Amino acid sequence: MPHFAKAAFLGLAAACLAGTAQAYTVYVSNEKGNSISVIDSETQTVKQTVPTGRRPRGITISNDGKSLYLCASDDDGVEVIDTATMKVARTLQSGPDPELFILHPSGNPLYIANEDDAQVTVVDVQQNKVLATVPVGVEPEGMGISPDGKMLVNTSETTNMAHFIDTTSFQVIDSVLVDSRPRFAEFNKDNSKVWVSSEVGGTVSVIEPATRKILKKIEFQVPGVTAETIQPVGVRVTKDGKTAFVALGPANRVAVINGETLEVEKYLLVGQRVWQLAFTPDEKYLYATNGNSNDVSVIDVASQKVIKTIPVGEAPWGVVVSPN
Repeated sequence: MPHFAKAAFLGLAAACLAGTAQAYTVYVSNEKGNSISVIDSETQTVKQTVPTGRRPRGITISNDGKSLYLCASDDDGVEVIDTATMKVARTLQSGPDPELFILHPSGNPLYIANEDDAQVTVVDVQQNKVLATVPVGVEPEGMGISPDGKMLVNTSETTNMAHFIDTTSFQVIDSVLVDSRPRFAEFNKDNSKVWVSSEVGGTVSVIEPATRKILKKIEFQVPGVTAETIQPVGVRVTKDGKTAFVALGPANRVAVINGETLEVEKYLLVGQRVWQLAFTPDEKYLYATNGNSNDVSVIDVASQKVIKTIPVGEAPWGVVVSPN
């Protein structure tokens, strides 16, 4: 092959490879179906449905992608599922009624919100040992952690607060009053902001972690949708901090927010009763779980458009994507 032809061929091959999205595995917890739907991000179809414990909600995955963690809320345990076999390998101590949780950036420990006991349980996932229990407000749910792993944020639904917890001392160092029924907390990757959604209050409070001051309360107005159906829950922010996405519950929309100006730019129509959100690691796609229509909306992040709806199990709630 002549040199110029070989160079052209290699260039074309490189361009084709660059345009090919990596395939990831998407895991969706079906709260009423007592199952996990396993989705292939390349074909955007369900390739497996796996039975779980009762009322699965919070779901996350280990840094190496080998262990899936699932809150079996009505079984008062956290199931550890081997992603190679999709079998439960063991069950972690979790405290009663685990709702949501988050892993330390290092992959251990796991911080679990226990709704019934007004506490956060800290569990060593390797030793299955409770390291600490942290008293917080009434009905804790949302869990967020800073990129350096030094600061944990828990939201208490009834106390209407975001509790800032030092992960070394396991002490609450500050509590920030937000609007009614806070459900989720999400840090920017540069630790400049933490986003706290308030389901009944209908707002998202953007807080500066260093000072614990509210920078702005974001409100939502969807044309043709009543205010009481706009109920913010899941939040995800792009790695560069330029765009945030907020699931608006019964409003059946995902809000797109400018991460710098904190202004709402648009609303994306998704399925019914959207709960949680998860990016693929390359941030090509964002998955949204729709609890009442029993499906998942696939959002193309670059175009900010819904490109597909995937039927899953009954009452999909949580979602996480494999890291590889």
